Amino acid sequence: MTHGLIVAGTHSGVGKTTISIALMAALRRRGLTVQGFKVGPDFIDPGFHAAATGRPSYNLDGWMLDRDTNREIFARATAEADVSVVEGMMGLFDGASGSDESGSTAEMAKLLGLPVVLVIDAAAQARSAAALVHGFDTFDPDLDVVAVIANFVAGEGHYRYIKDSINASCRAESVGWLPRNPAVAMPSRHLGLVTACEVMDAARLEVLADWIEGGIDLDRLLGLSVTHSAWEAAAEGSEARLVGAANNLGRASEVSVRIGVARDRAFCFYYQDNLELLQRLGVELVAWSPIDDPLPDGLHGLYFGGGYPELYAPQLTANVDARRAVGAFVAAGGAVYAECGGLMYLTEAIVDADGAEYPMVSILPTRARMRGRLVALAYAEVEGMDDALLPPGQTARGHQFRYSEIDPMPGSIARRYRVRAPLQGDTLHLEGYAVHNCLASYIHLHFLSNPGFAARWLYSCRRSNVITSAEQGRITASHAGMNIRGHLKVECSDQQTLQAHKPSLEDMAR
Repeated sequence: MTHGLIVAGTHSGVGKTTISIALMAALRRRGLTVQGFKVGPDFIDPGFHAAATGRPSYNLDGWMLDRDTNREIFARATAEADVSVVEGMMGLFDGASGSDESGSTAEMAKLLGLPVVLVIDAAAQARSAAALVHGFDTFDPDLDVVAVIANFVAGEGHYRYIKDSINASCRAESVGWLPRNPAVAMPSRHLGLVTACEVMDAARLEVLADWIEGGIDLDRLLGLSVTHSAWEAAAEGSEARLVGAANNLGRASEVSVRIGVARDRAFCFYYQDNLELLQRLGVELVAWSPIDDPLPDGLHGLYFGGGYPELYAPQLTANVDARRAVGAFVAAGGAVYAECGGLMYLTEAIVDADGAEYPMVSILPTRARMRGRLVALAYAEVEGMDDALLPPGQTARGHQFRYSEIDPMPGSIARRYRVRAPLQGDTLHLEGYAVHNCLASYIHLHFLSNPGFAARWLYSCRRSNVITSAEQGRITASHAGMNIRGHLKVECSDQQTLQAHKPSLEDMAR
């Protein structure tokens, strides 16, 4: 039985991420097993949660995922935890719509039955803070706002005004205050905070834990949290569906699948559930660095997530052998799935904001150009156009958040799906660029929005018969007008075994 609460803000910039990380670190320091979550599609904050808790953090999202899937994620991740801390997104009521709660932190709080701890920016207000909190407290009567943390407070005297006004006028109680402290501030860049691996270490976690312990009544906060176990049975149907589908995939097949996952400073944006779904489907994930490593041997597929390839473009360019090997793997029909930063890596070059050009893999005959502005920030739904990874009419959901755009893609490059941005007037364009057995897109998909997408890609990895291998020596492949040298091997596999499992794979994908 796990205690839990949601840390929400009145708006972006109130410090809820820093407070959530500090709270996780302080509770862990007390000897508790802490499980972190992030509401919304953010990739960076979960990395900080993982650093603070020592456990993977998971995304919860009311727009990308259905109710049972969100509950299943939460129930599975908290099964062995003492306390769960869910960090909200933007403001408490901000989400996918201006007219309802879809995709908001408030929706998730009610879905999971968790109380809300509201973080306010108290820097330039006193008694008015109570009016602000009262509005959030009463806007949705079904929401349980139990506590308030006042951030950016000038001192004890300032906090006294805030505390007295809130406790006199609101149902939620004030549980403490925090001063502005440069030592706990998190540096940021164009996609948000810098990543946890760049700035988070044991010393910083101690500073964060000390900071929140010094100003917040953690014992009272734990007392206001709730235990949750009664509704976990509601998630069992979702879990059974996924596990049953995984078993039907033929996990006992003699044809094992190893997928190389690009994970380093340039490629670090992955939903934890995407990786774990592949593992639950019997995949062995092999992490490797396109910055530092050669392409590993014995891989049946490659998965490139998003991240910051533009910041490490010189290093990616310098790893010539890896670029050539990836290009040869794709040219030979090897299965590759790439999102956003991964798509950029597969283009002919990344062009930075100053016009400097850095050669990349050259599978996609276009260039990715960095802009000095946000190019896209939106939820997105993709609809399949063929029988590849998404059957016609079938959909999957995700989002995009980028400061780059590609030059016009030649019409000779296939498009695998239609992309809709329902929150931006249902705009429509064709995307999902396909070359041989490679699919690349700017959309970050959440695989649990349609598990059949991952199942079909897994089948594609098995079916291709192409695996990476340095022992085969160099071959020359020609693609997009460029000679590419790399390493690969064609492995004979049991076609009868593959055919025997194909129906179950397609059944799952329907």
